[in-house]
Amino acid sequence: MTTKILPGATGVLALADGTVLQGIGVGAVGSALGEVVFNTAMTGYQEILTDPSYMSQILAFTFPHVGNTGTNVEDIEQMGGGSDTSARGAIFRDVPTDPANYRSDASFDDWMKRRGVVGLAGVDTRALTKIIRDKGAPHAVIAHDPNGEFDLDALVAQARAWTGLVGLDLAKPASTLQAFEWDEGLWEWPEGHPKTQGRKQVVVIDYGVKRNILRALASTGAKITVVPATTTAEEVLARNPDGVVLSNGPGDPAATGEYAVPEIQKLVASGKPLMGICLGHQMLALALGARTVKMEQGHHGANHPVKDLTTGKVEIVSMNHGFTVDRDSLPDAVTETHVSLFDGTNCGIAVKDKPIFSVQHHPEASPGPADSLYLFDRFADLMGPR
Repeated sequence: MTTKILPGATGVLALADGTVLQGIGVGAVGSALGEVVFNTAMTGYQEILTDPSYMSQILAFTFPHVGNTGTNVEDIEQMGGGSDTSARGAIFRDVPTDPANYRSDASFDDWMKRRGVVGLAGVDTRALTKIIRDKGAPHAVIAHDPNGEFDLDALVAQARAWTGLVGLDLAKPASTLQAFEWDEGLWEWPEGHPKTQGRKQVVVIDYGVKRNILRALASTGAKITVVPATTTAEEVLARNPDGVVLSNGPGDPAATGEYAVPEIQKLVASGKPLMGICLGHQMLALALGARTVKMEQGHHGANHPVKDLTTGKVEIVSMNHGFTVDRDSLPDAVTETHVSLFDGTNCGIAVKDKPIFSVQHHPEASPGPADSLYLFDRFADLMGPR
């Protein structure tokens, strides 16, 4: 390799094809391996970087200004852990700015250091986005060394050797190890997250659940129990729930489905109201006989138009997925309920004559948009009067 380290460069992104981007290292010192994707959201960088669905990925923000709202303990989405169970690295056009928000309790850079998120700033994120759009999400290594000492050949070789997300089950490491109760509702100004007292018993199977999914459910009047990804259908039904939610999460749905799909099929057969989100949507589709496929660059952002075919309305939603349900593989017993207006891919299904549905996008999106928040009420209504 002929690429040389530029004077002053303290961070690099080495792609598997040999491309090397150089800039200013921020956040944690070290290196991280993953799949590079871009996100078009203009806000919510803390929520995005703590979404377990980004596990084993490096995230490039297309919006240039990041860091101005700082960070706080309330806007973390994952239940625990750091970059090992969420985004491994982050890429910015500009160096993250100092915080200027009343809710901030730490700067973005300090927060990244504590969490172990390796960052790279001062690069042309537009050029990187074009690479991803044209060639798909590349495998790469992001590295930060204050002394600017990098073995570029070794970094590229490491990126080339990685096998990627296909066939990779990441739900187990992202999931809780034991069941727990949840009683925190959606954020309200100025109090924050209120405590709730639910009536309907809902079991959430945690494949990498986001906190705001639990908050949105709690705000509908649900009494929530979160259980590990490997929980059996018999164990779920033994809790006598009024409904079951299959959460979001990282990795290949077919890999996680090896142990989850048989249990989901039993839950479908039970007749209990069932809702799936993101990875939960994909695995419900697998359980019903459909297929999932890896996307070239996936959908990652907060400005995706989706049409609800049951109402005819178009909503702007948050998305974060690298796999999709093959709409042509949906069996006759399944109705397509939502579609992406960007590329026509499937974004929702429902089972005919059963209280079961799922969506690919994130109706709980925090900080927004909230166009599809109604889906939690739709699920609550399936469980009967509240």
